[in-house]
Amino acid sequence: MPSVAANGITLEYDTAGDPTSPPILLVMGLGAQLTAWDDDFVALLAGRGFFVIRYDNRDVGLSTWFDEAGLPDVAAAMAGGAEVPYLLADMADDAAGLLDALGIESAHVVGASMGGMIAQSIAIRHPHKVRTLTSIMSTTGDQSVGMPHDEAMALLLGPPPTDREGVIEASLRGWTVTGSPGYPVDEQRVRANAGAAYDRAFHPEGTARHLAAIVASPDRTPDLRNLTMPTLVIHGEADTLVDPSGGRATADAVPGASLWMLPGVGHDLPVALHQEFTDRLVAHFSS
Repeated sequence: MPSVAANGITLEYDTAGDPTSPPILLVMGLGAQLTAWDDDFVALLAGRGFFVIRYDNRDVGLSTWFDEAGLPDVAAAMAGGAEVPYLLADMADDAAGLLDALGIESAHVVGASMGGMIAQSIAIRHPHKVRTLTSIMSTTGDQSVGMPHDEAMALLLGPPPTDREGVIEASLRGWTVTGSPGYPVDEQRVRANAGAAYDRAFHPEGTARHLAAIVASPDRTPDLRNLTMPTLVIHGEADTLVDPSGGRATADAVPGASLWMLPGVGHDLPVALHQEFTDRLVAHFSS
């Protein structure tokens, strides 16, 4: 995969589709590498006539790590009493820098979970770069909405696994808490994806700094009210990691936003819905 210099760091990325086609920028979430965007889903989007870009956020995968910053005090950051090495705004500037480095003036920006928070921040800070905005299973930064349920919070704040098998088992446990109850978990697929992610780049310290960036970033609601690009908000009704109230608040904040709530869907993008996701996104992009 190629990499580029953007916003003072190095970002790893890959692409699919014709570079002359309308671009889609996929922004992934907390501690997740670009490979968390399923290859088949990316191929579906590219097959509908789009140039699809996915990338590793800072501090994850093969992009620049910030280990010199040390581990953050997440609890203190939540209380507003600790400095963090970067915020979601910095990660949004990374994405804008990536588009610049690729010579792309604007793109359809699609973000999932923390990636949705980053996508919202791109739209706020760099509105000219966002043709349409899609915020999936995300929230506004208002701490009265979108908060994890107790069992999901325990996953976030628990000690990370330290070896390959531990990562795989933790992924399976995570799916039992945050996955989609309406769609059976493919245990073999979860194991394979978790093992591949570990082999590509295991970096739990970056996940801790991502979490600190989320909790230390301000509420985006006032700025979301000023957005003018077509916006689609997607959220699972069974999401325990980002409560569905976060998706509803996002749609309420952005003028004219469309809200698509999915029964039986948790904090994931079930394979069985990839075609429906693709159809809905392509219709949104045409707006």
